[in-house]
Amino acid sequence: MKLYYSDVLSPRKACAVAKYLQAPVEYVFLDLARGQHRTPDYLAINPNGKVPTLTDGERTLWEADAIICHLALRTGSDLWPLDARQVEIVRWFSWDLQHFTRHAGVLYFEHIIKARFGLGDPDPLAVADAQQQFRRYAAVLDVHLQGRRWLVGDRLSVADFAVAVTLPYAERARIPLEEFPRVRDWHGRLGELEAWREPFPDLVETA
Repeated sequence: MKLYYSDVLSPRKACAVAKYLQAPVEYVFLDLARGQHRTPDYLAINPNGKVPTLTDGERTLWEADAIICHLALRTGSDLWPLDARQVEIVRWFSWDLQHFTRHAGVLYFEHIIKARFGLGDPDPLAVADAQQQFRRYAAVLDVHLQGRRWLVGDRLSVADFAVAVTLPYAERARIPLEEFPRVRDWHGRLGELEAWREPFPDLVETA
């Protein structure tokens, strides 16, 4: 398997799961600043021109959530359980993309990506709206986590890797994580995993 990635948000979860599972993956770094995600060869496997992408024999997958599920299946891991918990995981995937990471990702873009790629200063209106919306949905997550260690059932799953992906950047991205103690503590449990703390291969610095 080859995992095409860069050291940005969506590939973080794919790399973290691959490392956690010790999956037999060859990592292929794409330098976004040099446009390596827009070359004809790469667009032939991912017409979106985005990262990550996973190739596994003749199968090609893009979208990080699909990739982390495939990696769990490929390695026989219960991170993607073969039972009714799958429905709950898909619910959290959907909720995350439409609400939680959607707004936290704006803060990541405004405070981290803009500075990294020279895209100007943070937009204060975008930041204020994203923080307000993040607080709204973080409150939902905080209630859900009462009495729970993980999002789905009583075990770590791909849902945890997906939903928490912005939280390692909370301080730099001005994500108000500290206002939600159960969310903070849940992310702290993920932080006990080396694969979560340091998901990317050593050949690049994380950002």
